[in-house]
Amino acid sequence: MKHVVLSLSGGMDSSSLLLHLLALRINVTAISIDYGQKHKVELQRAMELVEYLKANNINLNYKKIDLSDLSTLLNSALVEGGDEVPEGHYEQQNMKETVVPNRNKIFSSIMQAIALSLANKTNEECGIALGIHAGDHAIYPDCRSNFRDADFNAFQRGNWNTGKVKTYTPYLHYKKEDILKDALDSCNSLGIHFDEVFKRTNTSYKPTKEGLSDYKSASSVERIEAFLKIGRVDPVQYVDGWECASAHVKKVLSNAKD
Repeated sequence: MKHVVLSLSGGMDSSSLLLHLLALRINVTAISIDYGQKHKVELQRAMELVEYLKANNINLNYKKIDLSDLSTLLNSALVEGGDEVPEGHYEQQNMKETVVPNRNKIFSSIMQAIALSLANKTNEECGIALGIHAGDHAIYPDCRSNFRDADFNAFQRGNWNTGKVKTYTPYLHYKKEDILKDALDSCNSLGIHFDEVFKRTNTSYKPTKEGLSDYKSASSVERIEAFLKIGRVDPVQYVDGWECASAHVKKVLSNAKD
């Protein structure tokens, strides 16, 4: 594929996938979507990452799409006006409160429209890159391969000339730590610094107003766990610092095993 469309959230997985695509020398169109999420710092981080890449002569097409008015109509702890974001591990039942109804379907519809337009305009194959992986949890059914397949089938049925549009899911059998390892390889291939990339990402669902990451929400726990498993310090700034954040996560993981 010469062209790929990617939803760049500003988080760890989509940023890693962006690096993966760029390392393959694919023309990338990346989109970030403001759907009224509380953790808007992720949108700022996505922009900072794009600017860092361009400063290192790595070009891509980037657009931010504003759907922020949706938040007034959505019921989720992750959007403005929603309940408090719960803390703990993803395995806990209360993490369902972090589900945003139909979020990935909304995102995929936009990506499909862009990919089909690119394929028809260039008469070349265009991929839709999805960061779904083996660590995705059952509480997020729109991160599963059966959702991907059903959604893509609907796209094909609802449009003409879809043959040149493909899905690309390189992380389907990867865990979070595997994604970070792949990102490290991509950084080496691109000649950029891993820490410079990942300090320009956000995984926290409860960042401070200053943009510091929490270390108690499930998304942060999982990110810190991945960095611990690959033996690296996370370059993102945490409330109370990395030592405190990593110690907390080690305790959470220990308790989860008991």
